[in-house]
Amino acid sequence: MGNYLANEAREKGAPAGLDGVDPDLRQYILRVYSYMAWGLALTSLIAYIGATSGFYSSVAGTPLFWVVLLAPLGLVMLLSFRIERISLGAAQISFWAYAALVGLSLSGIFLVYTGESIARVFLISAATYGATSIYGYTTRADLSRFGSFLFMGLFGIVIAGLVNLFVASTALQFVVSVIGVLVFTGLTAYDTQRIRDIYIAGEDDVIAGKKAILGALALYLDFLNIFLMLLRLFGGRRR
Repeated sequence: MGNYLANEAREKGAPAGLDGVDPDLRQYILRVYSYMAWGLALTSLIAYIGATSGFYSSVAGTPLFWVVLLAPLGLVMLLSFRIERISLGAAQISFWAYAALVGLSLSGIFLVYTGESIARVFLISAATYGATSIYGYTTRADLSRFGSFLFMGLFGIVIAGLVNLFVASTALQFVVSVIGVLVFTGLTAYDTQRIRDIYIAGEDDVIAGKKAILGALALYLDFLNIFLMLLRLFGGRRR
């Protein structure tokens, strides 16, 4: 389905660069990035509040922690597989709820890493992400051919991460983090181009709005994972 939409978008003249971008596409892309940016802002705010208020510490080690940890997965599945059947308003609420719950689950990073190192890694992540996303949007190269390779890399990261939960190997964590940065950087360019290519002018606002949310979710996850992988590599731990 994604390839079909991408091909149709190309046939309709979806631009391959920044020059000559039609206003509708520009507005759509800005809509996607607006969702993504506000989602990250909400996640950051909730994570900070969760750490400084003591909420994270109070639920860590209790059954409620697993609810906070696993609830975002349910919302991702809802958005990914049921978005066509829910209203635009419900999709928006699900996205904001997901961003907030992820923030709660990430509150622990403020207890493990120094605020200075978190800010530094965030800026590095933003620069890396921004450059890669711009490349994905402007390049004329077809990045879809790398999709299978990137998703296999993603699958490998998940498996290695689960294994490391049991073996607790510092070396394995380092390797997973390095490969993770490379994979999610590639996925950033891939997802940006895919979002651009599946844009089809003339659809109603509801469908376009749902597509914008799904696109924002993909870019949100790409950025978040780049940040977390870099934080594991370069974050300064509290003593």
